[in-house]
Amino acid sequence: MRATMSREKKHKMKNSNWQFWVIIAIPLIYAIVFAYIPMGGVILAFKDYSIKKGILGSDWVGLRYFKQFLLSPSSSKVIWNTLVLGFYSLIASFPIPILLAVGLNEIKAVKFKKTVQMVTYAPYFISTVVMVGMLMQMADLRIGIINKLLGLFGVGPVNFFGDVNIFRGLYVWSGVWQVTGYSAIIYIAALSGVSPELKEAAIVDGASRMKRIWHVDLPAIRPTIVTMLIFACGNMINIGFDKVYLMQNSMNIARSEVIATFVYKVGLVNADYGFSTAAGLFQSLVSFLMLITVNKLSKVITETSLW
Repeated sequence: MRATMSREKKHKMKNSNWQFWVIIAIPLIYAIVFAYIPMGGVILAFKDYSIKKGILGSDWVGLRYFKQFLLSPSSSKVIWNTLVLGFYSLIASFPIPILLAVGLNEIKAVKFKKTVQMVTYAPYFISTVVMVGMLMQMADLRIGIINKLLGLFGVGPVNFFGDVNIFRGLYVWSGVWQVTGYSAIIYIAALSGVSPELKEAAIVDGASRMKRIWHVDLPAIRPTIVTMLIFACGNMINIGFDKVYLMQNSMNIARSEVIATFVYKVGLVNADYGFSTAAGLFQSLVSFLMLITVNKLSKVITETSLW
């Protein structure tokens, strides 16, 4: 009797949870098909790939392509450009969403707060192609609004996309404008969980607004800040391909050539699949090591970590 009831109970539990497993299965299948199965292609980094012989039949060359990539003068420049652009992006884009979230949290006028959120959040939904096209139009030498405004102050037209020294700033700060509102959402959510009693106690103690932010709000969201910083450091070297490639031209290529565009040109344009795969795998390994290192340091210094 008990065995029969137990079997019926398990059967009911399985029937009641099938929707949950269906929801889990969709992203799981997506990850397996588009993330894990393609990982088998990294074997190309260790082989002299031949279409005729196939991936498994191609000759094994070991670490030859990694040595070639690390010792090549052009590759060294590409690695340096990637690191500098990634570090610049991290320094510029990480603190601004926190400042925006704290500022919005202090605003009492609901309509104004919602308007600012909408204006700062909207650029995230602009596609990269459209955004770069907008930048090109606004920075045009003849009709661009930016050069028109500079002309009002007596400054000559600036070739923003042709000046190699401007590329990094243009890339980074356009990215800050696009993602700041979206990145601030998680901090706004964290700030909503700050205890009102702590704020009231700080007000009773005579703390100014800045002191309340520094001693109440920021400590409360510190775990969130540290966690997002770990992720940001892990992705520092993973400069996206699409935006850099769209902004790249023959005049700024000395600063705009990064690992992602280098892999595309060597792999797909020049059909050197082994060398390009080695370069891409090197980028992924560096990102993984940075994530592990920053996570370990964070655990020691702040006692907050991903694992």
